[in-house]
Parts: sequence; C-alpha cells; structure tokens
Amino acid sequence: MDGRDLTEDEIFASHESGKLSVAPTVALSGRRDLSIAYTPGVAKVSRAIADDPALTARYTWTHRLVAVVSDGTAVLGLGDIGPRASLPVMEGKSALFKAFAGLDSIPLVLDTTDVDEIVETLTHLRPSFGAVNLEDIAAPRCFELERRLVEALDCPVMHDDQHGTAIVVLAALRGAAAALDRDLAPLKVVVSGAGASGVACAKILLEAGVEDVTVLDSRGVIHTGRENMNVAKYALAEQTNPRGLRGDLTTALADADVFLGLSGSTVPESVIETMADDAIVFALSNPDPEIDPDVARKHAAVVATGRSDYPNQINNVLAFPGVFAGALDASARRITEHMKLAAADAIFRIASEDLGVDHIVPSALDPRVAPAVAAAVAEAAGSDGVVRRHVAEVAAHEDR
Repeated sequence: MDGRDLTEDEIFASHESGKLSVAPTVALSGRRDLSIAYTPGVAKVSRAIADDPALTARYTWTHRLVAVVSDGTAVLGLGDIGPRASLPVMEGKSALFKAFAGLDSIPLVLDTTDVDEIVETLTHLRPSFGAVNLEDIAAPRCFELERRLVEALDCPVMHDDQHGTAIVVLAALRGAAAALDRDLAPLKVVVSGAGASGVACAKILLEAGVEDVTVLDSRGVIHTGRENMNVAKYALAEQTNPRGLRGDLTTALADADVFLGLSGSTVPESVIETMADDAIVFALSNPDPEIDPDVARKHAAVVATGRSDYPNQINNVLAFPGVFAGALDASARRITEHMKLAAADAIFRIASEDLGVDHIVPSALDPRVAPAVAAAVAEAAGSDGVVRRHVAEVAAHEDR
C-alpha cells in the first residue's frame, strides 16, 4: 500500500485522542510500590539529586528525553498553520523517536514566533529534557533560533528540517555516485530551494567535499552580486556557485550532474533533459515531486523522491532517531558537523551492502539504521570532545 491508497476514515481514526501516552516503568500495584515510587521514598532520590545534579541522568528520564519543538510556521507542505494544527505532526515525530530509537519525547508547540521568547522558554524548561528537536520552523528565523539555542543550552539541539534532511541527502548522493561508479567531489550539484533544508544541504555537501554547488531561490541563482538577500543567503553566496552562474534553473541545470529539488516548484522535462549524462535527480518535494519520477528516469540514471511509493525514498527517519540517540548515549553537549557527517557515512555503509540505482539508501524501516547511526554519532562526539564526562559516567550505571 502507498500513500495514495489511504482513506480519510483510517487516517482520522488513527489520530483519535492523539498518538502518544505516558506509561510507568515501575510497578505500582501495592502500598510498598507507591512508597518507593512516590512519597516517602522519592524524597531520598530528590535529596541526592539536589546534592549532585549530575545524578539526574541516572534517576530521571531526562537524559533520554527529546523535546520536539515547533511554532507551526512551516509544517510539512502546509506552511504557516499555527501551533495547534502542527501538534499532530509533532506527536507523530515523537512516536517515530520511540519506534526507531527507543527515545521518549514530548511535543511542545509554542504560541509565539519570537526568537527571544522561544529561547527563554526552552532555557527555563532545560531541566526537563535532554535534547531539543526543532521542527517545522520557517526560514530564515530557524537559522537564528537554532544558533541561539545551541549557545544557550548545554544539550544537543538540531533543527531536523535542516540537518536531518541534509544528512540523508548526503548519504543518498554518496550512494548514487557509488552506484554509478562516480566520485562525489567533481559532481556539479544544483539545489533548487534556499529555505531551511536547501541551505543545510548545500553546506553539508560542501563539507563533504563537493566542489561545485549552485543554489537557487524563487529569484534565481544565489550569487555575490545579488542584492536584498537575508544573512543566510549572503553567507551561502560566498560559499557556492564557483562558476559564477546567473539566471534561472534552466541556465543552472544545463550540463549539471545533480538536481536537488527542495522548493516545491515544478521542473519541466525539457530542463532535466539538458543535464549531463548519468544525471542524478532528487525531486524531494512532498507530496508532489518537482518532476514526475517516471519522466525523470527517461533522462537520469538515478532518481529519488521523498515518497514511499517510489524507489530511493529520502526520508529523515533514516537520520534523526539515530543522531539524537547517539548524542544522548554520549551525553554530548551539542551536535557537531563531524557527528552529522558520521551519521551520513553510517547510512551509506548500510546501503552499500546492496547498492544499486534503485537502492541508494536503506529502507526507512530498516532496523539496522538507527543503531548504526547512533554508534557513529556517539563515536564522533567522543572524538570531537563534546561529551560531558561526569554525566556520561553517571548515566552509564543504568547499563551495569
């Protein structure tokens, strides 16, 4: 079954009363149980934590708890629908954390779009969680919000629309290049879309060694000669477009090796046709890709989408559960670029076991992915020196 077979009745029935609940992890069947789990026994644990706050990691759920935070301004393909309407999506994200990484999470939808207010709110709530997954927050405000939260909080913070997408795109591009027996570095990559995911994808591809990345927004190619761009686009212009291209997508895609669609716009077949031989097309807008995948396959050697009903699904669930699990396993203070690259490499290694033009990434349901990503991210956190040693040692007692 694919998404086109779903009925409204089964969709709404699945969301009835929400998709999450809280369940105790200890027995509460008798008076002794109550005395241990709650008063008076719990007072001993609270006193111990008051004396040594690092014990929070051992005696509460916070070191395995992710706050899924949104203001509802960029929800899926629906746009600015507000915090209440975004809540079903955030509940779904929390359910995925549990299903794929065994992590508990709490959806927090905030009725404000003010960066200062969001930072202040999450700073005050910091004792209640171990990491922050920012979700569906509009660009360019999402860039400042993530930067401010990374500075303000001593825990992992990641905007999944940016970095989860970027990690999986890098893994998929490695897979596509390997399936075609091509090197990554010399590929000419064109990114259509300069929002949260487009900017992050361009940056991680450059970080991974791709030498020629060109990014377009609704006004055309982003370049250093353009005026009236936001700060993120000015920074992107300094790093991209080494051939000094000007103009629209038609100009940019001529003889390009890779098209990465992240804008929701439509790309004519005639433009894809002008790409280089053995072209790679990632048409990732959902639910409607920038070009019909069957049409793209007439001109491209590898085609990927964000949909589950076509081969090569680029799905963030390949990245974010393992990234957060690895960061929390390592008691990392933050998520570094090295940790993101390590996550992409782990996803690619699993795909490499059965690589082909229609299998450049693992299935989103592959149970090997999250543990492999978590292990790679935790190792990278250690080598990057972002591990809070005392907390890690205390939390490790849980596994003994």
